[in-house]
Amino acid sequence: METVRKRRKPVAEINVVPYIDVMLVLLIVFMVTAPLLTQGLIVELPQASSEPLEVDENAETLVISITADEQYFISLGSTQQEDQSAVAIDVIGDQVSRIVGANPQIQVFVEGDGQSSYSSFISLMTVLQAAGVASPNLITKPLE
Repeated sequence: METVRKRRKPVAEINVVPYIDVMLVLLIVFMVTAPLLTQGLIVELPQASSEPLEVDENAETLVISITADEQYFISLGSTQQEDQSAVAIDVIGDQVSRIVGANPQIQVFVEGDGQSSYSSFISLMTVLQAAGVASPNLITKPLE
């Protein structure tokens, strides 16, 4: 008995169904994680006509926030609002001095709500100066 072999032609089509599945999974993952990427506190920054600061994207940053009800927050690493709790001004001085002592090249930013009092801002600046921060950068919102 002789078996007849048929010659098969190579299939020149690419099966794109697995690629579509992967794309849809990635789309869902990005849709779910995008709202979770909002960071920081809700602070109404004052407007100012100043040039943007030159910020090193690779350098570590420390952000100290003052809210409208004059509460202080420190953000280093995790800046999710749920992870943060208000910090007393005395504790800020101690923590900032430790952070600056461990990393003198750290960039320190201060963001204050436009409704916060001037005395709370001056108190914070005095504490930062005593903690060894030579020149903190102030975060503002550009003029509209």
